[in-house]
Amino acid sequence: MACGDVIDEYVADLGSRLRGPAHVKDDLLAEARDSLDDAAEAHARAGLDAGQSRCRAVAEFGPVHLVARDYQGLLALAHGVRTLWTVALVLPLAHVLWELNRRFWIGPWPAFDHAGPPPDWYLAVARANDSTGWVVAGAALCALPVGRLLARRGTDAPALARLAGAVASAAIGLNALATLAITAATAHVDPARLLMSPPVAAAGVMSLVIMGRLAVLARRCLVFAAL
Repeated sequence: MACGDVIDEYVADLGSRLRGPAHVKDDLLAEARDSLDDAAEAHARAGLDAGQSRCRAVAEFGPVHLVARDYQGLLALAHGVRTLWTVALVLPLAHVLWELNRRFWIGPWPAFDHAGPPPDWYLAVARANDSTGWVVAGAALCALPVGRLLARRGTDAPALARLAGAVASAAIGLNALATLAITAATAHVDPARLLMSPPVAAAGVMSLVIMGRLAVLARRCLVFAAL
Protein backbone atom coordinates (compact mmCIF):
# COMPACT_ATOMS: atom_id res chain seq x y z
CA MET A 1 0.00 0.00 0.00
CA ALA A 2 1.52 3.32 -1.03
CA CYS A 3 1.81 5.80 1.81
CA GLY A 4 0.37 8.53 -0.37
CA ASP A 5 -2.93 6.58 -0.54
CA VAL A 6 -3.06 5.43 3.07
CA ILE A 7 -5.65 7.94 4.33
CA ASP A 8 -8.06 7.19 1.48
CA GLU A 9 -7.70 3.46 2.06
CA TYR A 10 -8.00 3.82 5.83
CA VAL A 11 -11.24 5.79 5.56
CA ALA A 12 -12.62 3.35 2.97
CA ASP A 13 -11.76 0.39 5.22
CA LEU A 14 -13.34 2.13 8.19
CA GLY A 15 -16.51 2.86 6.23
CA SER A 16 -16.82 -0.75 5.08
CA ARG A 17 -16.91 -1.91 8.71
CA LEU A 18 -19.70 0.41 9.86
CA ARG A 19 -23.45 -0.20 9.80
CA GLY A 20 -26.06 2.34 10.76
CA PRO A 21 -27.82 5.57 9.75
CA ALA A 22 -26.21 6.79 6.53
CA HIS A 23 -26.06 10.48 7.46
CA VAL A 24 -24.43 9.74 10.83
CA LYS A 25 -21.96 7.37 9.19
CA ASP A 26 -21.06 10.00 6.59
CA ASP A 27 -20.50 12.59 9.33
CA LEU A 28 -18.24 10.23 11.29
CA LEU A 29 -16.19 9.37 8.22
CA ALA A 30 -15.88 13.03 7.26
CA GLU A 31 -14.73 13.82 10.80
CA ALA A 32 -12.17 11.00 10.65
CA ARG A 33 -10.84 12.20 7.30
CA ASP A 34 -10.56 15.80 8.52
CA SER A 35 -8.65 14.66 11.61
CA LEU A 36 -6.28 12.55 9.51
CA ASP A 37 -5.71 15.37 7.01
CA ASP A 38 -5.02 17.86 9.81
CA ALA A 39 -2.55 15.47 11.46
CA ALA A 40 -0.81 14.83 8.13
CA GLU A 41 -0.48 18.57 7.51
CA ALA A 42 1.01 19.04 10.97
CA HIS A 43 3.60 16.33 10.34
CA ALA A 44 4.41 17.86 6.93
CA ARG A 45 5.05 21.23 8.57
CA ALA A 46 7.38 19.43 10.99
CA GLY A 47 9.55 18.25 8.09
CA LEU A 48 8.16 14.89 6.93
CA ASP A 49 7.38 14.38 3.27
CA ALA A 50 3.76 14.01 2.14
CA GLY A 51 3.68 10.21 2.12
CA GLN A 52 5.37 9.83 5.49
CA SER A 53 3.10 12.48 7.00
CA ARG A 54 -0.01 10.60 5.93
CA CYS A 55 1.35 7.28 7.18
CA ARG A 56 2.22 8.82 10.54
CA ALA A 57 -1.26 10.36 10.82
CA VAL A 58 -2.91 6.99 10.20
CA ALA A 59 -0.64 5.22 12.68
CA GLU A 60 -1.47 7.77 15.37
CA PHE A 61 -5.20 7.63 14.66
CA GLY A 62 -5.32 4.00 15.77
CA PRO A 63 -5.96 0.50 14.39
CA VAL A 64 -8.96 0.55 12.12
CA HIS A 65 -10.76 -2.28 13.93
CA LEU A 66 -10.59 -0.41 17.25
CA VAL A 67 -11.73 2.88 15.73
CA ALA A 68 -14.53 1.05 13.91
CA ARG A 69 -15.72 -0.46 17.19
CA ASP A 70 -16.02 2.97 18.80
CA TYR A 71 -17.71 4.49 15.76
CA GLN A 72 -20.10 1.54 15.48
CA GLY A 73 -21.23 2.16 19.04
CA LEU A 74 -22.07 5.75 18.13
CA LEU A 75 -23.95 4.62 15.04
CA ALA A 76 -25.93 2.07 17.04
CA LEU A 77 -26.82 4.72 19.61
CA ALA A 78 -27.94 7.17 16.93
CA HIS A 79 -30.16 4.48 15.42
CA GLY A 80 -31.54 3.64 18.85
CA VAL A 81 -32.49 7.25 19.58
CA ARG A 82 -34.16 7.58 16.19
CA THR A 83 -36.07 4.33 16.78
CA LEU A 84 -37.38 5.49 20.15
CA TRP A 85 -38.58 8.77 18.66
CA THR A 86 -40.24 6.85 15.81
CA VAL A 87 -42.04 4.51 18.22
CA ALA A 88 -43.15 7.44 20.38
CA LEU A 89 -44.61 9.33 17.42
CA VAL A 90 -45.81 6.68 14.98
CA LEU A 91 -47.71 4.23 17.19
CA PRO A 92 -50.11 6.82 18.67
CA LEU A 93 -50.47 8.48 15.27
CA ALA A 94 -51.35 5.16 13.64
CA HIS A 95 -54.01 4.55 16.31
CA VAL A 96 -55.51 8.03 15.88
CA LEU A 97 -55.61 7.70 12.09
CA TRP A 98 -57.26 4.30 12.36
CA GLU A 99 -59.93 5.69 14.68
CA LEU A 100 -60.59 8.67 12.40
CA ASN A 101 -60.85 6.35 9.42
CA ARG A 102 -63.22 4.09 11.31
CA ARG A 103 -65.42 7.00 12.41
CA PHE A 104 -65.61 8.33 8.84
CA TRP A 105 -66.51 5.02 7.18
CA ILE A 106 -68.47 3.30 9.95
CA GLY A 107 -69.43 5.96 12.48
CA PRO A 108 -70.39 4.92 16.01
CA TRP A 109 -69.94 1.22 16.60
CA PRO A 110 -73.27 -0.60 16.04
CA ALA A 111 -74.85 -2.52 18.88
CA PHE A 112 -73.53 -5.99 19.57
CA ASP A 113 -75.40 -8.78 17.84
CA HIS A 114 -76.19 -10.54 21.08
CA ALA A 115 -78.68 -9.13 23.57
CA GLY A 116 -77.40 -6.86 26.30
CA PRO A 117 -74.13 -4.99 26.75
CA PRO A 118 -70.75 -6.63 26.14
CA PRO A 119 -69.18 -8.46 29.09
CA ASP A 120 -67.01 -6.52 31.51
CA TRP A 121 -63.86 -8.38 30.49
CA TYR A 122 -64.34 -7.31 26.89
CA LEU A 123 -64.65 -3.68 27.89
CA ALA A 124 -61.44 -4.02 29.92
CA VAL A 125 -59.62 -5.43 26.88
CA ALA A 126 -60.99 -2.64 24.68
CA ARG A 127 -59.89 0.09 27.12
CA ALA A 128 -56.45 -1.48 27.41
CA ASN A 129 -56.13 -1.58 23.63
CA ASP A 130 -57.17 2.07 23.35
CA SER A 131 -54.54 3.18 25.87
CA THR A 132 -51.67 0.94 24.81
CA GLY A 133 -50.39 3.23 22.05
CA TRP A 134 -50.11 6.13 24.48
CA VAL A 135 -48.49 3.99 27.18
CA VAL A 136 -45.78 2.66 24.88
CA ALA A 137 -45.19 6.15 23.47
CA GLY A 138 -44.67 7.41 27.01
CA ALA A 139 -42.26 4.56 27.74
CA ALA A 140 -40.23 5.37 24.62
CA LEU A 141 -40.10 9.07 25.51
CA CYS A 142 -39.06 8.30 29.10
CA ALA A 143 -36.25 6.06 27.82
CA LEU A 144 -34.63 9.05 26.07
CA PRO A 145 -33.79 11.14 29.19
CA VAL A 146 -32.92 7.95 31.09
CA GLY A 147 -30.42 7.07 28.38
CA ARG A 148 -28.99 10.59 28.50
CA LEU A 149 -28.56 10.28 32.28
CA LEU A 150 -26.85 6.90 31.93
CA ALA A 151 -24.52 8.36 29.29
CA ARG A 152 -23.47 11.09 31.72
CA ARG A 153 -22.69 8.39 34.28
CA GLY A 154 -20.37 6.59 31.88
CA THR A 155 -22.53 3.94 30.23
CA ASP A 156 -21.02 3.17 26.84
CA ALA A 157 -22.81 3.72 23.54
CA PRO A 158 -23.39 0.02 22.65
CA ALA A 159 -25.07 -0.60 26.02
CA LEU A 160 -27.30 2.43 25.52
CA ALA A 161 -28.17 1.19 22.02
CA ARG A 162 -29.12 -2.21 23.45
CA LEU A 163 -31.31 -0.47 26.02
CA ALA A 164 -33.04 1.52 23.28
CA GLY A 165 -33.58 -1.66 21.28
CA ALA A 166 -34.99 -3.48 24.29
CA VAL A 167 -37.42 -0.66 25.15
CA ALA A 168 -38.53 -0.32 21.52
CA SER A 169 -38.98 -4.09 21.17
CA ALA A 170 -41.03 -4.27 24.38
CA ALA A 171 -43.18 -1.31 23.29
CA ILE A 172 -43.89 -2.82 19.88
CA GLY A 173 -44.53 -6.25 21.37
CA LEU A 174 -47.00 -4.81 23.87
CA ASN A 175 -48.80 -2.89 21.13
CA ALA A 176 -48.99 -6.01 18.95
CA LEU A 177 -50.27 -8.05 21.91
CA ALA A 178 -53.01 -5.49 22.58
CA THR A 179 -54.06 -5.60 18.92
CA LEU A 180 -54.15 -9.39 18.96
CA ALA A 181 -56.11 -9.40 22.23
CA ILE A 182 -58.87 -7.06 21.02
CA THR A 183 -59.13 -8.94 17.72
CA ALA A 184 -59.47 -12.31 19.48
CA ALA A 185 -61.91 -10.89 22.04
CA THR A 186 -64.08 -9.35 19.32
CA ALA A 187 -64.07 -12.59 17.35
CA HIS A 188 -65.30 -14.39 20.46
CA VAL A 189 -67.97 -11.88 21.49
CA ASP A 190 -69.24 -10.61 18.13
CA PRO A 191 -67.50 -12.03 15.01
CA ALA A 192 -69.60 -9.90 12.65
CA ARG A 193 -67.90 -6.80 14.03
CA LEU A 194 -64.65 -7.90 12.37
CA LEU A 195 -66.24 -7.56 8.92
CA MET A 196 -65.37 -3.89 8.51
CA SER A 197 -65.52 -1.79 5.36
CA PRO A 198 -62.57 -2.19 2.97
CA PRO A 199 -61.02 1.24 3.85
CA VAL A 200 -61.09 0.44 7.56
CA ALA A 201 -59.70 -3.03 6.94
CA ALA A 202 -56.95 -1.49 4.82
CA ALA A 203 -56.13 0.90 7.67
CA GLY A 204 -55.87 -2.08 10.00
CA VAL A 205 -53.48 -3.84 7.63
CA MET A 206 -51.42 -0.66 7.36
CA SER A 207 -51.15 -0.54 11.15
CA LEU A 208 -49.76 -4.07 11.12
CA VAL A 209 -47.27 -3.10 8.42
CA ILE A 210 -46.16 -0.14 10.55
CA MET A 211 -45.64 -2.39 13.56
CA GLY A 212 -43.63 -4.77 11.43
CA ARG A 213 -41.41 -1.95 10.22
CA LEU A 214 -40.90 -0.70 13.76
CA ALA A 215 -39.98 -4.23 14.85
CA VAL A 216 -37.27 -4.27 12.16
CA LEU A 217 -35.90 -0.94 13.42
CA ALA A 218 -35.85 -2.24 17.00
CA ARG A 219 -34.01 -5.39 15.95
CA ARG A 220 -31.41 -3.32 14.13
CA CYS A 221 -30.64 -1.50 17.39
CA LEU A 222 -29.53 -4.81 18.85
CA VAL A 223 -27.73 -5.91 15.68
CA PHE A 224 -25.80 -2.65 15.28
CA ALA A 225 -24.80 -2.69 18.96
CA ALA A 226 -23.41 -6.22 18.59
CA LEU A 227 -21.15 -5.46 15.58
